[in-house]
Amino acid sequence: MPRRITLAAAWAAVVLTLLLAGPARPLAATYYVGPNGSNANPGTQARPWATPGFGSRQLGPGDTLIILGGRYVLSQYDEDVITPGSGRVGAWIAIEGQAGHRPTLVGRDNLMTAVNLSGQQYVRLSNLEITRDYRAAGQAVWFRDGVEILEESASHIRLSGLYIHHLDEFGLNFQDVSDLEVVNCRIEYCGFGAVGGPEAQDSGWTRAAIRRSRLSYSGHYYQGGSGAGNPYARPDGFGIEPSAGPVLIEDTIAEHNRGDGLDSKAARTTVLRCRVANNSCDGVKLWQGGSQVTNSLIYGRGDGSSEVTPWSPIVIDSERAGAAFSLVNVTVDDRLGRGYLMYAQYDNPAVAVSLTIRNTIFSGAGPNCPIFVGRASTIEARNNLFYLPRSDSLLTHGARTYTSGNVQSLGSGNRYGDPRFVRPAWGVDGDYHLRAGSPAINAGAVQGAAVLDLEGRRRDARPDIGAYEYRP
Repeated sequence: MPRRITLAAAWAAVVLTLLLAGPARPLAATYYVGPNGSNANPGTQARPWATPGFGSRQLGPGDTLIILGGRYVLSQYDEDVITPGSGRVGAWIAIEGQAGHRPTLVGRDNLMTAVNLSGQQYVRLSNLEITRDYRAAGQAVWFRDGVEILEESASHIRLSGLYIHHLDEFGLNFQDVSDLEVVNCRIEYCGFGAVGGPEAQDSGWTRAAIRRSRLSYSGHYYQGGSGAGNPYARPDGFGIEPSAGPVLIEDTIAEHNRGDGLDSKAARTTVLRCRVANNSCDGVKLWQGGSQVTNSLIYGRGDGSSEVTPWSPIVIDSERAGAAFSLVNVTVDDRLGRGYLMYAQYDNPAVAVSLTIRNTIFSGAGPNCPIFVGRASTIEARNNLFYLPRSDSLLTHGARTYTSGNVQSLGSGNRYGDPRFVRPAWGVDGDYHLRAGSPAINAGAVQGAAVLDLEGRRRDARPDIGAYEYRP
């Protein structure tokens, strides 16, 4: 017969266990790192630790590490790399730059990364600047990634207020990540791209969002120079490999990248209220179904260069039949020409996808820049405005060609005419608001129209075509 344990004996066992374990660790504590600190200190504000890498390894669930304002040199792998453990539900680990005194983490000596979140969960990172050590010379200036998630998947990651720039490879180099949020981050002048990563080992990016951020000038810097010698052919603002999704890119700017602006191979990608401008290659590129572009502006293909290229402002290319894509209240403008203004299923014309195009402006001022749609795909096009004054045709769908004379037969509400932009541009900032008299004003479909325009202003009862609602 099993021995019965009394309540008193059980409590005694608990007390003995606690005594043997020593003093209890606080459930949540705040620690500090300072440029004049010491790793022998207790990590208080008065006596901070010296290095962010050391400080990050002392944290447990619920803890916060505040990095005081100043300059921190990172050169040794992996002791200088910020590598926290995992938090848990209701007890995130937070690493923050001091409010009002954003610290700078400067990498050198070909360091792999400033922050390694591989395999971690429930981590917040905010208000930090990550860049190369501008005081270094020669190869000492080399510094690869800003934040890495590689080989081991991570989840529940929050990045906010980061300024990452002048790195040799990626600003964010993420392979498998779930429940990711990137907010108010500026990632520029990264050799391989602002946001990217290798092919997934698991599901890639799932439940990920990038909001109110800037992903620009990728490829304009590499190993201390302006980009010369970069082995990465097309550094994108955003470019990820096949993933389960969904992925949201919202209120974000991707411009002057030497690759594509936004290139997502993730299913269920949404590009919402974004400006994709003056990128050398494709503007927005979507590869998997359930993806859409809404209330966004795309212009400046080629970034002011007159070199003829096969790139396009919008590319849709799916290997899966039945995938659905939509464009709603988008403004597309191309000055270069001699290429497609948009192409869908060019490499897979026999694979049928469905396209919904509504309230969108397609403007191609350059010569011979029509739209191509693969023969097996279907198009639902309503209330769109086309203006291609130097092209013989507007759109080719299999054996059917649409011109300015028969564009109405493409679908109800479609029309041809000069959208009358305030200041169209190529290689520089443009203004794609509508001028008075534009045929896009009050010409959009009400059903399915975007409620807000690109600037977040509510559309009226007679929505306009394009990304901007007209204001006198």
